[in-house]
Amino acid sequence: MANEENDFYPFINELVAVLDYMKSGHAFLVIDEVSRDNTLELCRKLAGGDSRFTVIWAPENRNIVDAYLRGYREALLNGYDIIIEMDAGRSHDPRALPMFLRVLNEGNDCAFGSRFINGGSMVDSPFKRRLLSWGGTFLANILLGTKMNDMTSGYQGFHASIVKAFIDYPFRSKAHFYQTELRYLLRRSKYMEVPIHYKAPSPRVSRHAVRNSFAALFYYFGKRCIFQSEWIEGRRQS
Repeated sequence: MANEENDFYPFINELVAVLDYMKSGHAFLVIDEVSRDNTLELCRKLAGGDSRFTVIWAPENRNIVDAYLRGYREALLNGYDIIIEMDAGRSHDPRALPMFLRVLNEGNDCAFGSRFINGGSMVDSPFKRRLLSWGGTFLANILLGTKMNDMTSGYQGFHASIVKAFIDYPFRSKAHFYQTELRYLLRRSKYMEVPIHYKAPSPRVSRHAVRNSFAALFYYFGKRCIFQSEWIEGRRQS
């Protein structure tokens, strides 16, 4: 959570309603120094009155990927078997949580949120943001050989065994490409895509994030090409 003061209560009210409906669940609210408004104070007040919420103050975070991984670590340390990553700010709809749980309880290792399958949508999002999401998915599938309908969504869930497998991986992405990188790394796991409704009111994506995304994408594309060429050469020699 970062600078969520304006949307804090609408988001939390929706999340609380889902937790009440499911009669289970715990939320770890990860906040760092990127947040400059009263989000931290609001989270602490919430956690003080509702034991289902834990505030994680993480000033050591260097980027958003550190924030995601810190949340996963806290969930692992507290013994949770199913861990779901989502953004606050109402970009991710808490009402999709029961669907993620159902998919993960039906024998899948991973549940990936998708805006581009039947039942999913991307609303109130500027054209630039939609273009980045569509284009990123298309390019990743072409270059990396993946076959997902959405390679750039950050709403996703895993069994703890999967999280333990990637939690210490040296991710090359420091920003938005992390979602694509993770899905690429888990492409051979048993997964299902979950339709989600996504809102992204801001079109802003930093140039540094874009450069980092392309660098990571072509790094994995290069590794894929080397592997394929080595495999072909091995077949030829045999």
